[in-house]
Amino acid sequence: MAGTPWTEEEFDLCVADYFAMLDADVSDQPYVKAVRRRALLPFVAHTEGSIEKLHQNISAIMIGFGLPFIKGYKPLPHYNSNLPHAVGRYLQEKGEPAFTCPTTGMAEDAPLYLDTPPTQRGAPPPKEAEEYLTIARKFDIAARDARNRALGRAGEVRVLAHERATLRQHGAHDLAKRVRWVSDENGYGAGYDISSFEPDGTPRLIEVKTTTGWDRTPFHISRNELAVARRERAHWRLMRDYDFARTPRAFELLPPLDAHVSLTATSFQADFR
Repeated sequence: MAGTPWTEEEFDLCVADYFAMLDADVSDQPYVKAVRRRALLPFVAHTEGSIEKLHQNISAIMIGFGLPFIKGYKPLPHYNSNLPHAVGRYLQEKGEPAFTCPTTGMAEDAPLYLDTPPTQRGAPPPKEAEEYLTIARKFDIAARDARNRALGRAGEVRVLAHERATLRQHGAHDLAKRVRWVSDENGYGAGYDISSFEPDGTPRLIEVKTTTGWDRTPFHISRNELAVARRERAHWRLMRDYDFARTPRAFELLPPLDAHVSLTATSFQADFR
């Protein structure tokens, strides 16, 4: 068994098993990793230890895909180059897992935990970051999150509750009542999703971007949103929600966005001559 190459079929079996465990993990349902590994032994030409290592590799790949990973399988990068394709095949065949449309915490009447943006933490990115970002670019994870309207709306609802709760905590109850979910009321043309306030009454125009993955998962931003960010620089904010399948966390990015992220054109408008 030692040194035996993994086949595509074996990868697919292990990836499917990983997603079954992940669903239980996110839902706080009991399962035993060792029992599940042993159940795979009759179907793969590898040891239990090799299966465990492969599941750790899948955890690393899940970060690249902007998805949660099994906490009991510590991410192990430097994986077989065919393994991300097995994860991609699973998602293409089965569709997005149910936990990418979260309900946990949506009705919480409390502020989100606000973290420091990754670019302001005074520490370099994890050494594996480029490996994860290569997967994100190859499989266009930003576009996938942008298409997931259930996830996007859930993130906006959570930020709406966060803004109102924060204002109430500061005694600004009248301002809390005036917070508006603009994208729900008027559609997605304003260049921001939520109209809110600082406790002193200063406007806050908040564009929400949500992912179930890690804080460095890429996101899409429209030309209109960028234009509004530049025009309303003093008031516009990007709220990045992440780890949304478990315990939602967030951080804010202030314009100019290119001080925090690399902006890459991914499509072009084609006008007839």
